[in-house]
Amino acid sequence: MDINEVWKVYKEEMYFFILKQLKDENATDEVLQNAFLKICLYADGLKEQGKMKAWIFQIVRNEVVNHVHQDSKYNRITQTVPSTADVYQDVCCLDRLIEQLPPTYRETIKLLYFEGKKQHEVANLLNISLANVKARTRRGKSILKDSLQDCCHYEVNKDSKLVGEADCACCES
Repeated sequence: MDINEVWKVYKEEMYFFILKQLKDENATDEVLQNAFLKICLYADGLKEQGKMKAWIFQIVRNEVVNHVHQDSKYNRITQTVPSTADVYQDVCCLDRLIEQLPPTYRETIKLLYFEGKKQHEVANLLNISLANVKARTRRGKSILKDSLQDCCHYEVNKDSKLVGEADCACCES
């Protein structure tokens, strides 16, 4: 298959595949361009034409991963991380509720969200598996969400985010 034909046949499918992953049209255009450039450069190396689509989409997946990795590197370098107090200052009772978490969940949540550690770093620090870190994080966040709903009357929107204003006795003083 000639490169123009590849573009005609797969362009739209590649575009929407990338868009679904990145949810950003500008980034999608950039990744599509990079992926297609690699497809053009290495098309002669494809030995089995029957595997063309799988080969193309492997390149596209790799370019999406590269973009996300580069974007996260760029963001770490160019943005200052706001302090925990700045990020959570408007969330009613959060500090108290975190302190009330069972110790295993509290420790994991603090390391991840307040000290900025990565999950694999937390696993190493706590001498537990990565799966265990993920489970503790999920359970801890679930407990916090329920506590914020019960205590402060926050609600969960369609995107599973807490929304609303604090409406509890602790905040009225």
